[in-house]
Amino acid sequence: MPIYESSESDDETIPRVKLFGRERPMHAILGGGKVADVLLWRERNLSASLLIGVTAIWFLFEVVEYNFVTLLCHISITTMLVIFIWCMTADYFGWTRPKIPELLSNEHAFREVVSAFHWRFNQFLSKFLHIAGGKEPVHFFLVIVSLYIISVIGSYFDFVNLLFIGFLCMETLPYLYTKYENEVDYHAGKMTRRASKLYRRFDSRVLNKIPRGPVKEKKHA
Repeated sequence: MPIYESSESDDETIPRVKLFGRERPMHAILGGGKVADVLLWRERNLSASLLIGVTAIWFLFEVVEYNFVTLLCHISITTMLVIFIWCMTADYFGWTRPKIPELLSNEHAFREVVSAFHWRFNQFLSKFLHIAGGKEPVHFFLVIVSLYIISVIGSYFDFVNLLFIGFLCMETLPYLYTKYENEVDYHAGKMTRRASKLYRRFDSRVLNKIPRGPVKEKKHA
């Protein structure tokens, strides 16, 4: 894998930084448990099943235009019929009756999923408050621009489509990033350096020219 070190006309070296300044592996950032395995496609069968299931639900709502209550009732009826036929057939041929999937009945697995989402939400909220507080001006500018772009994109989709697109991104972007990590980090470092230059130019030409009142010295007892 080639090392991406280069310089532009100003002979500045592109910083080798991780995306969003992360220091831990992607698996650890996503929680390091079952959820991270699914999002990074380490559990390929489960990841594919989840993606197919959510895609089928989106298709029924948006393409077939199913009502939620009607869809829920039809799914319940179909599930009951399948289980009924399965149980009758199992009793007749001496097979094993269907059991609740381990993932649904396992309390530890359920708590692990909830804990991972809770931990991730706290990390997101902490980072959001840190950036909103002005501690990282470059990231503050990038977040504002990104949120505005997302708001524009969101105006062209309804809520269900937006949820599906968000889930699709969660199922694909982390996996693609881990697969092409060096290339993404290279371009991320390049964009970060350009954003820093734009901010320094804006700071020197605009912010520093804003008149400020005299700073009052604090009196010490």
